Amino acid sequence: MIDLLLPFQYEFFIKGIIVSVLLGGICGLAGVYIILRGLSYVGHGLSHAAFGGAIVGNIAGLNYYVGAIIWSYLASFVIYEISKRNKIKPDAAIGLVTTAIFAFGVLLVSMTNRYTRNFESLLFGNILAITEQDLYIIVSVTILSGAFFFLLHKRLVFSFFDNESAKISGIKTSYIELLFSFVLATIIIVSMSSIGVTLLASVIVGPAISARLLSNNFSNVVFLSIIIGSVASFSGMYASFFLDSSSGPTIVMFITLGFGITALYAVFKKIYHSHSHGGLSHSHPHLHTDEHRHEHEHKHP
Repeated sequence: MIDLLLPFQYEFFIKGIIVSVLLGGICGLAGVYIILRGLSYVGHGLSHAAFGGAIVGNIAGLNYYVGAIIWSYLASFVIYEISKRNKIKPDAAIGLVTTAIFAFGVLLVSMTNRYTRNFESLLFGNILAITEQDLYIIVSVTILSGAFFFLLHKRLVFSFFDNESAKISGIKTSYIELLFSFVLATIIIVSMSSIGVTLLASVIVGPAISARLLSNNFSNVVFLSIIIGSVASFSGMYASFFLDSSSGPTIVMFITLGFGITALYAVFKKIYHSHSHGGLSHSHPHLHTDEHRHEHEHKHP
């Protein structure tokens, strides 16, 4: 008989559970704003930039986090400037800049053969290798990032939902977008060694997409995305113990499973409403935000 409580007898597993739940929740929260902004690729791109920075930092004798922060922040700023000053869409700038930084990191690894911080754990993640210092940093970043989204929620939503109207109302949208990029880069950096560069994009956008299928109300989507991200990460971490599998890929599989379930639910819900209204589907594909409505009413009384 399987002892379902057996994993919790190990300190390393408890630490891994805490990290996975925190990262799943904060990545799910950030993912909602990424989807609203229409930049689903940014999580994938910035994780590649952070990887390149981590490698460069290690080779230069710097702390892992220092190198990753410098390069990912630099990438965020360059992407912002390219998109702002040229007729280039953000996704194109993200693809070019972050891939170049990632390639530079891989090039340095191949030239120096220095694996000062487990190359594979950066690519595929290793939650069970998290140190006490990593745990404290992840907890701190989760709290500070959550505070950022809570305090600037209305400005973020209005800027991303209707950028032109936000500018007219006096919101410094450029500042908001750049600050958001820095916060997102920080979340990605602390998640990278746990989830992995190649898997992180799914953990960021997966819960948000699933939540979006369940509700059209922005506040509900935020809440559901956090819950889905945390529950899927916990489930994946817990299952990986009994499956004897890598935690990162297992977490991604559970996030994907969650998306599959919500997608089926959305389909059956649409079919049910279609039949109950005599073949007429009354779906509302647009995301409703109370903040945007209030701002619009304030501008057009």
